[in-house]
Amino acid sequence: MEITFEKATLNDLVAIKEIYDYYITETTATFHTHPISFEELREMIPFYNKKYPSFLIKADNKTAGFCFLAPFKKRQAYNRSAEATVYLKPEFCGQGIGYKTVNFLEETAKRKGFNVLLGTITGTHERSIRLFAKCGFEKCAHFKQVGQKFDELLDVVVYQKILD
Repeated sequence: MEITFEKATLNDLVAIKEIYDYYITETTATFHTHPISFEELREMIPFYNKKYPSFLIKADNKTAGFCFLAPFKKRQAYNRSAEATVYLKPEFCGQGIGYKTVNFLEETAKRKGFNVLLGTITGTHERSIRLFAKCGFEKCAHFKQVGQKFDELLDVVVYQKILD
């Protein structure tokens, strides 16, 4: 299977929203509890941002998901760090695409001059935790019961990789 990454544009909003809405309504992978508007999605994903790029993930020319780098925090002292986000269509999970995507985001982050890459993950989302650990990230934070979705109290864990 050939995996490629294309810069995401506003023309991709419908496809990205379809993927993200699945994770909102069916999983605890995101803490949004109701589908968000196109405007909210545009604010969340850094389209056309040179420092924080976003991409469609393609598997044999089919949209398999999306990924992006985002600011960890919006204060200048954090400019050396970025947060990596990956969402795959369910039918593309478990095929090594996530691994290739995290590695692609890591290489992109290095080219952009970032020194630290972070992944913020719901504590029960074992697949994502395994993915980031497999890519060499280490757990650096664990926030207990900070979210609630589907009547479940949820932890958040943060994994990080020093890129220097």
